[in-house]
Amino acid sequence: MLPPSWDHQPTPVTALTPDPLTPTRDITHAHFQTGDTVVVLKGVAGGELWGDSMRIVAPSWHTPTDEDGWRLRDPTGGAQSYVTAHPRYLVHLSRRCPDCLIYLRAMEDALLARFAGRDELIDCGWYTTTALGQLVHTADARGGW
Repeated sequence: MLPPSWDHQPTPVTALTPDPLTPTRDITHAHFQTGDTVVVLKGVAGGELWGDSMRIVAPSWHTPTDEDGWRLRDPTGGAQSYVTAHPRYLVHLSRRCPDCLIYLRAMEDALLARFAGRDELIDCGWYTTTALGQLVHTADARGGW
């Protein structure tokens, strides 16, 4: 979800911003399937939402929330090629489903006006990755993560 004019991914500017929607998003494990391409929204870039695009590879227990999650593969590799994430962190890229579109529009409404006029890559600071390869939203973080 980077603008096509960017050849490489620049270092994001961190702008800690409350996430008004993800912590209470009601999406079940069954909403996604192995092979789906998804994005984990992380912030704003050039007036659009920005995030990490990944492919779902297998069901996996999401330890930080003690719920069913998904094992994701980052096709670019990066610091960690595989992570486990809770379904509420994910948005479909491979198909246009109503639930994900509603969430996407709501996130746009909540964030784009806040960062209007800023062209840099802005990471809102919602996620971290644990030593066990678990992607954790700040609202789901527990002591020791």
